[in-house]
Amino acid sequence: MTQPPLLTDRKTLALHRARVHDPAALFLHDLARDEAQDRLSMVNRSFTDPAVITPFPTIWKDALPGARFLDDADTLDLTEGAHDLVIHALALHWANDPVGQLIQCRRALRPDGLLLCLTFGGDTLSELRSALATAEAEITGGLSPRVLPMGEIRDLGALMQRAGFALPVADAMPLNTSYQSPLHLMRELRSMGETNALQQRLRRPTRRTVLLRAAQIYAETHGTEDGRIPATFEIITLTGWAPDASQPQPLRPGSATQSLAAALGTLEKPLKD
Repeated sequence: MTQPPLLTDRKTLALHRARVHDPAALFLHDLARDEAQDRLSMVNRSFTDPAVITPFPTIWKDALPGARFLDDADTLDLTEGAHDLVIHALALHWANDPVGQLIQCRRALRPDGLLLCLTFGGDTLSELRSALATAEAEITGGLSPRVLPMGEIRDLGALMQRAGFALPVADAMPLNTSYQSPLHLMRELRSMGETNALQQRLRRPTRRTVLLRAAQIYAETHGTEDGRIPATFEIITLTGWAPDASQPQPLRPGSATQSLAAALGTLEKPLKD
């Protein structure tokens, strides 16, 4: 049985992340941490054994003192049934096997344990992706892998079901930012450690003419009146629970003892044939 091709070059990704030195460049990770804290504050439960999967653990240490921090390797360093909370923080988009990552998280949870997975959604960098694709096709006559394929909210929610989570929920938080120019945005992505680490990427530098043409297309198509350019990021939050008998269960079809009309206090009118 052949293995599917790898999506991510993990060695290159590690090198890109090692170049991250400016904490301000990790503002999206700060937002993800704050979002996770807000959601946990609404859960009527205290978590005693959390684990956080993140490439940048220093961002999370004050938020979850005593948590176990681990890297987002293909095989996660998790022990089965060891945690009541697992947070997967802005790293799932680099996973070679996203479903496998979620399954590993579920197995690490105790029954009725909670997973919070924050990941980039399909609208992320939509403007940049479009501009780069147009410029490269125009100048070289082809396209090369440049930006990760990021999942839509419906598809990501379906991954939670495939991974065996109970009561899965997926929702999106769009973030609208702006930059002085497309080249400033590209430099910011480098500062974040989010530049191209795809396994099938071109192994030579992108032509300067492609980058300059992409910047021109970006500014012409999306530029604002003040001369800046917008950049969209989308953070999808996936929530799910490790299955447990105490959780609400759906009723068997046909087992209802009261009609909907009676519950609403209205008169039920049968439809004509």
